[in-house]
Amino acid sequence: MQLHLAPRDGLPIYRQIVNQVKYLLAAGRLAAGEELPPIRTLAEQLVINPNTVARAYLELERAGLVTKRQGSGTYVSEIRSPLRRTERLRLLADRADALLAESRHLEIEFDEVLELLRERAQAMSPKEPL
Repeated sequence: MQLHLAPRDGLPIYRQIVNQVKYLLAAGRLAAGEELPPIRTLAEQLVINPNTVARAYLELERAGLVTKRQGSGTYVSEIRSPLRRTERLRLLADRADALLAESRHLEIEFDEVLELLRERAQAMSPKEPL
């Protein structure tokens, strides 16, 4: 599980972890029953305090997205309901906000951002066989 933190984002680190795990779930990149990295391991990987990871995992557990198995670890919930469309759109809106803020900072016009998104979407779409 690869997570990327943006300390200057203004969003608390634990919230960034929660949002990224939710995104991975919504995108199908984390499957039911899959184990999340142990708290200490993820904290070392991200170079943050283990309490921050523990807080993120607790919030994910409260949302019913993960379950803790005593002495065994934290796992994606087996009987979790998929994230509602509104939640998926909210996650995407957060990413869109970050992209727009970054584009303003880099002085990139909105039309250029849209064109870049079109190019990236085309590059990521499955290619038709010749």
